Amino acid sequence: MKFISEKLEFSNQTLKEMKFNSKKFYENIKKRRTVRDFKNNNFDISIIKNAILAAGTAPNGANLQPWHFVIIKNKKIKYQIRIAAEKEEKSFYQKRAPKEWLKALKPLGTNSNKEFLEEAPYLIAIFEKKYSINKNKKIKNYYVRESVGIATGILISCLHFSGIAMLTHTPSPMTFLNKILKRPSNEKPFILLVVGYPSEECRIPVFAKQKKTFSKIANII
Repeated sequence: MKFISEKLEFSNQTLKEMKFNSKKFYENIKKRRTVRDFKNNNFDISIIKNAILAAGTAPNGANLQPWHFVIIKNKKIKYQIRIAAEKEEKSFYQKRAPKEWLKALKPLGTNSNKEFLEEAPYLIAIFEKKYSINKNKKIKNYYVRESVGIATGILISCLHFSGIAMLTHTPSPMTFLNKILKRPSNEKPFILLVVGYPSEECRIPVFAKQKKTFSKIANII
C-alpha cells in the first residue's frame, strides 16, 4: 500500500527562543493545582472543545486515536454521576482501601462526599477504546492506555494554559459512566475531569506545592 506524504511543518526556533519557551511553559504549568471547590460559573464551551482538539493530536498507536471524550453540562446527568461515584467511593473508603492509601490521603482531607461533581460547570469523561468498530468489523487498537494517557496530559495542560482549574477524579470501578453516558462496551472509562473556576474558599495543602527537584525525578547519562 502506498501512502501520500507531505512535508513536515516544523517551527524552527533559535536556541534563545527554545530556552525561553520551555522555561515559560514550566513557570506556567507548575502553578497547576488540583481543585476540589468550584464556582458554578459557566464559561464558553469552545475552550473545552479546543482543549479536546489539542488532546486529539496526541501521539498514538498507528494513528488509530483510541479515545472518546464526553463533555457533560446537563445538571441531571451530573447528579446521576455524583450518586454513582459516591456509592463506589463509600465502598472504597469503608471496605476496599488499604490502610497505607488512607494514610496517604489523610492530609488532603478527602472522603466519599463528591459535591464537586455537581458544583463544577462541566465534567469531561475520557474513555479508552480497546477496539474500534467500522462497518460492523472490529479493529484492534494498539498502545491504548499509553495513547489515552498522553492525550489526557495534553488536555489538562491546555485547560490550565487557558485559565481553567480542574480535578482528576477516578472512582473505582467507573463502569457506571458507560451506562449513564450511553457509551458502548468497547469503551472503558479512563478518567473523569472536573473543570471550572476555583471558588474563593478553595484552599490547597501547602505540601502539594512541594514538587521533586530535577535530580529526584530524572538523570542524564
